[in-house]
Formats: sequence, structure tokens, C-alpha cells
Amino acid sequence: MALIRSLLFTLLSVPLIAFFGALVCVVAPFHVNTAYVLIDIWRSIFLGLLVRGVLGIRTRVVGIENIPDEAVVVLSKHQSAWETVALQQWFPRMVFVLKRELLLLPFLGWAFKAIGMIAIDRKAGMDALAQVSEQGTALLRRGISVIIFPEGTRVAPGQKKRYKPGGAHLAVQAKAKVVPVAHNAGEVWRRNAFIKQPGTVTISFGPAIDASGLTVEEVNRQVEAWIEGEMHRISPHRYCDGSSQQA
Repeated sequence: MALIRSLLFTLLSVPLIAFFGALVCVVAPFHVNTAYVLIDIWRSIFLGLLVRGVLGIRTRVVGIENIPDEAVVVLSKHQSAWETVALQQWFPRMVFVLKRELLLLPFLGWAFKAIGMIAIDRKAGMDALAQVSEQGTALLRRGISVIIFPEGTRVAPGQKKRYKPGGAHLAVQAKAKVVPVAHNAGEVWRRNAFIKQPGTVTISFGPAIDASGLTVEEVNRQVEAWIEGEMHRISPHRYCDGSSQQA
């Protein structure tokens, strides 16, 4: 049954992405607010009809009251493609920091470029850090949240990678608030897996961290401590030995 659901999901999602991706490419250069409306419509169809209706993946939300009514830096666990769409529900005016190779994807990548996502060369080191800081600060001042996956890539449930300082650096430079996010989407939507399993994803938003007056190291340490601690709570079976595995 999961195979049939996943096949139907793929057959429906590809034309949906192509259609709305093309619309965003056409509209964004002239009216970015309208482009965000189109993204909202696409997201609602994708999550409601395809993810929930076809795949049978539901969502349990914890800590939504922790999201400030202002543009923030969102630092999230990254396990699957699910969160790249789902996070848009709570941060509708947002951009992602992503690897520049994604801009080459037909329709989806073109839409990323049209909407102004922050695309970096992950091998650029300090130049990439400066790019995120400069572009991210400008976006935050325009009321647009910036979503970053501090581990830099998708990580399997129960594992972790080093938390890179780019997101914390942006928050400190912009004197912005940081919202840490933990979730267990990888339990039902595994990395690079064609077959998605029905189930419930728990996504948890931590208390906002005001980066004003903090160092990059302090922000990064607080974010990692909260996210990894929350991962132990929402996916306890992945941490039977009481610790996470370093990927």
C-alpha cells in the first residue's frame, strides 16, 4: 500500500511543482508578494492533498506559541524533504539558505532563484558565511525570515552532525531572534527514499533566542542543546543509549 501511495504521490507532485514553479518564475520578477501567494497555494495543495491525503502523513505541532510575530532566523533539524515545505506554514514570508546546485533543478530550482533564495557554494568557506550574513540581514530587515539547516545536510533519525555557525552568525550580526526547530520527519520520509510511510510527524518549536548581546558560539551552543534535547524527547527509541550518534 505504501508503494502505491508513493507512486501516486510522485505522479501528482511532479506536474504540480512544474505548474506552480513556472508561475512563480513568471510572476516573481514583477510582484514578489503575488509570488508568495502562489507558493502558499502550492504548499496547501501539496501538504493537504498529497502529503496528508495520499501519503497519509499527518502533523503534530508543539510550541507554536514560541514563534515571534516578526522575521526570525529559523535553525532546524534536517531529515527529509518534508520540512522544506512544511516550515513554510509557520514562516510564510521566508527564504532558505541552500546549496547553489539546487538552482539548476527544472521549475523548482528556477522558482528558488526567482524568489531570491540564498544560494551558496558550500566549499566557499568564509565567502559563503559573508554572503549569508549580508543577504540574510537585508532580508530580515524587510520582514522575511531566513531558514537554515545548521547541520548542512539531511541527517538520519538518531544521528547528528556538527552544527555549523552560519545561522548563529547571521542572527548575531542582524541582532535577530532565533527559533530552534526539532522534528522526526525522517521516521516516515527517509532521505532519498522513494517509498514514504504513513504516520505522524512531530514538529517542535523551541523558545526564541534573542541573539542580541550573545556571541556566535553561545547562540550555536544553545540551539544545538535545545534541538538535540528535544530530539531525544520526540524520538526516544532512537537514543536508547542516552546519546546521539555522530554521523
